[in-house]
Amino acid sequence: MLSVAQPPCDTGVIRGAPDTPGCASHAKRWVLAATILGSSIASIEASVINVALPAIQQGLDASVGEMQWIASVYTLFLAALTLVAGSAGDRYGRRPVFSLGLAILGAASAAAGCVANGTQLVVARAMQGVGAALLVPNSLALLSAAFPKTERGRAIGTWSAATALTGAGGPILGGLLVDAMSWRAAFILIVPLAFVTLIVGLARVPEVRIGRQRPEIDWWGAVLATAGFAALVFGIISLANGASALVAVVSGLALLLTFLWHEARAASPMMPPRLFRSATFLGANVLTLLLYFALAGAFFILPFNLVRVQGYSATATGAAYLPFALLLGGLSHWAGSLADRFGPRAPLVAGSLVTATGFLLLALPGAGGSYWTTFFPAMVAIGLGMAITVAPLTSTVMAAVDERDVGMASGVNNTVARVAALLAVAIVGFVALEVFGRTFSERLATLDLSPAVHRAVAAQSWNLGDVAVPASATPAERGAIEDAVGRAFVTAFRWVAVLAALLAAAGALAAALSVEAVPARAPAGVGAAVVICGHLELVLDATPRTQGCEECLRIGERWVHLRLCLSCGHVGCCDSSRHRHATAHFWTTAHPIVRSLEPGETWRWCYVDETAV
Repeated sequence: MLSVAQPPCDTGVIRGAPDTPGCASHAKRWVLAATILGSSIASIEASVINVALPAIQQGLDASVGEMQWIASVYTLFLAALTLVAGSAGDRYGRRPVFSLGLAILGAASAAAGCVANGTQLVVARAMQGVGAALLVPNSLALLSAAFPKTERGRAIGTWSAATALTGAGGPILGGLLVDAMSWRAAFILIVPLAFVTLIVGLARVPEVRIGRQRPEIDWWGAVLATAGFAALVFGIISLANGASALVAVVSGLALLLTFLWHEARAASPMMPPRLFRSATFLGANVLTLLLYFALAGAFFILPFNLVRVQGYSATATGAAYLPFALLLGGLSHWAGSLADRFGPRAPLVAGSLVTATGFLLLALPGAGGSYWTTFFPAMVAIGLGMAITVAPLTSTVMAAVDERDVGMASGVNNTVARVAALLAVAIVGFVALEVFGRTFSERLATLDLSPAVHRAVAAQSWNLGDVAVPASATPAERGAIEDAVGRAFVTAFRWVAVLAALLAAAGALAAALSVEAVPARAPAGVGAAVVICGHLELVLDATPRTQGCEECLRIGERWVHLRLCLSCGHVGCCDSSRHRHATAHFWTTAHPIVRSLEPGETWRWCYVDETAV
């Protein structure tokens, strides 16, 4: 996402995953390290672009349209493919899909650091988005599979703290690389990180398969969503081109409507329509859409303001985001306790309104002035407002649907946040470009410039502040042109900030009207059943027949975790092992319940009911 804010429901995805028998317990630290590194890589690629955009535009002589695509195409594929990539991990294995995502992201980052023009960088960023879409959901799935529900709290806390630090430090690190080396270094940095994470994943992270079900993959849904959003964004970015842009917008909307039609009829939809029957769930997602649209739109334009108008370095631009990121990461737990005490609706409304106030504060600064009196108060207000909002938003989404749909609902909410960021870059970029172009043209008409200088500058009126003053301009003409550029850009940024404030306030209204003060979990749908083990009577006081996996000892293989059959005493290796002899024993004998045979572990697992007992 084009900001330093993570999607709201990442922790919900982890908490909502099915319980596991914990067979990756021998590798929990490695799994936690690999998932933190994987999630951090995706976070860095989403946030580092914030501060690198002005340098990229200057270095590649990219148009505003190309800059919008560079900023948004990563999010396009991440948003459209995340849910289907999660299903692919469940079907084909989470570790292989996770590793494939890392490999694609690393290769695409290397390509992004070597591009020669804006078009090539758009393609490289698209491949980064594909890699991130494979990486992110399967990183969360590996974490949830390694830790039973009783142990996930501490693991989630460690993971959340690490990713929050990454989100806070990503823009500063990107700024340092841009200032000290080049914007290309911000992409090259990902390559060694991805390589190290890939080695850890392949060498130390086990492949854990939970249960027998292998979900069908909604390929048509993924194709329709990707094509629809791509056409819609292309049309919005190209609106100045007239008829062709309108055709693209209409085509995009038609494809998205087809996607909704398909989801209502698909056997295994990536976005089940039943989730939106809950008014609270619908309202929470409307709030997410509006709030993250506002955030991504304002943060897309902000770096250009800081660099081109305020004269900030790339490092200082990255540091400008720090109050926001620290407040968001540091106060989320406190905000969650507020929601527990007062219910989610009040924090959602109050947090959105505080965020809207922060966006209004962003609209106040002109050109110049100290950071502490101009942008710092706005960043504090936005960070505080988002901190108050995000934790209750996660709990609201999880409580608004049936227990069986918590993981899916959290994934849908994350996708909505990414779609909001995608649309924000296209729409806000168009608004800013239009306002800047018209304002600058009006100011340019009042300046006393030579005809040649006037023509050269007027041709750049639609470059969103990237105006090169001709060498033939006199010092007085140069000063007048630079002043006109700064004032026009400030006007455009104020429009964007006010628009963001209105959207955040609209999100508060949506929450006030739709979110229950204390939402009750939705009733189970037709066919939903509470999983209760009915095979406890088959448990015997079984004695292990061997001190290791019987089949592995016979063929000379190794195992990573052992299970004891509580019906006959058979000892077999678990699903993290190569041959999965314990599961093979179940299929042969139908003895349903096993117990861990590792020191310090007492859990039991029923194959038939697929639940911990």
